[in-house]
Amino acid sequence: MSQPEMQLYRARILHFLQEPAEQGEAAWEYFDDGILVVEHGYIKALGPAEPLLRQYHGPVEHFPDHLIIPGFVDCHIHYPQTEMIAAYGEQLLSWLNNYTFPTELKFSDPQYAGAVAKFFLDELLRNGTTTALVFCSVHMQAAEAFFREAQKRNVRMIAGKVLMDRNAPVDLCDTPDSGYLQSRELIQRWHGVDRLQYAVTPRFAPTSTQEQLAKAGDLLQEFPDVYLHTHLAENSGEVAWVKRLYPSAKHYLDVYDQAGLLGRRSIFAHGVHLCDSECERLAHSRSVIAHCPTSNLFLGSGLFDMAKMRRYGVRIGLGTDVGAGTSFSLLRTMDEAYKIQQLQGEKLDPFQALYLATLGGARALDIDSKVGNFERGKEADFCVLDLQATPLLKFRLQRAGTLCELLFVLQALGDDRLIERTYVLGRCAHRRSQIGVL
Repeated sequence: MSQPEMQLYRARILHFLQEPAEQGEAAWEYFDDGILVVEHGYIKALGPAEPLLRQYHGPVEHFPDHLIIPGFVDCHIHYPQTEMIAAYGEQLLSWLNNYTFPTELKFSDPQYAGAVAKFFLDELLRNGTTTALVFCSVHMQAAEAFFREAQKRNVRMIAGKVLMDRNAPVDLCDTPDSGYLQSRELIQRWHGVDRLQYAVTPRFAPTSTQEQLAKAGDLLQEFPDVYLHTHLAENSGEVAWVKRLYPSAKHYLDVYDQAGLLGRRSIFAHGVHLCDSECERLAHSRSVIAHCPTSNLFLGSGLFDMAKMRRYGVRIGLGTDVGAGTSFSLLRTMDEAYKIQQLQGEKLDPFQALYLATLGGARALDIDSKVGNFERGKEADFCVLDLQATPLLKFRLQRAGTLCELLFVLQALGDDRLIERTYVLGRCAHRRSQIGVL
């Protein structure tokens, strides 16, 4: 069944133009009764309903008691770890050895990898996430499987084959040369194809030698528009281990810096245990920290100092970090991010939280010219939130007097049940089943 050239979506609508922490109320546009006009999968117009209904003609989908926002952007997540989410009782390093590595060994089987990639991508869409920066496994065929499934859904995804040449099971290790050659082949095959992009992906400094990290730097030089995606200073034991493995480095970040891995398309997950010098270098290089609150709490890794990152001007995005993270939902992630700041005597404003999950995430991934808000000409990736998805939510929102309060309630009480629909390039990619919905 063909889709009309132009479609109109009517609901409450909110998106961001700038960062709320810097611009205040000028940072967003909100329409209590708005119209989003989509033409051929791209944003045509946005504004109050009545004038746009007179100006534009096409099918209208009306969503009373719903809020339309841009699709969520997840800045750090692992697709092979989907089946081991909620693995009990460990902190980072023992968790990797006892759960992660045995699970990722299964991804040598391309059929198995494809089946998990299919479930993973469907789960992202079910949670309103339309773009993600994704770890695959060390296996080239697992990355291929992910890209194929993402291509079928026409989603904007960034992913890469993991690089590991030490301190992991032998069947999960490549070499500096094989990792370079396989990554290069994947870049040439997938980067820039449809809505797919590639990230050079060393797991973290302890599982790569200096030679392998240098090869990763060579790839960034050879293909300057690809991404760098790895982990940084997640756990205090990890930081101490890196110091032993790289005694000549000034600090953890310097290990990556010496290999030429910093830049505006370099995303480092976590950054919980960073010194002042590391923060200064991250800011100067325009590198990004992906804050992963549910993971940091689940593994007992520590509390991310968002206020410190802001003081230094470090760019930040939000990541679910499934499977150490405990939910695919960026609403749940925003809620835990708020609590982490509360534990440090800070507040995370709900406008700032939603900004980080949408336009802020797009900016962190350097794709804000394409997605992240509803500016004319951008790709029409968005989700429709049901403001009456649960009895408690409906009851509570009847007493929400301001937009700020509404957003905070959605953040504190929301999860995948709120996602009525998810749209990718103007096409409905997920529609919530009414079975079992209260």
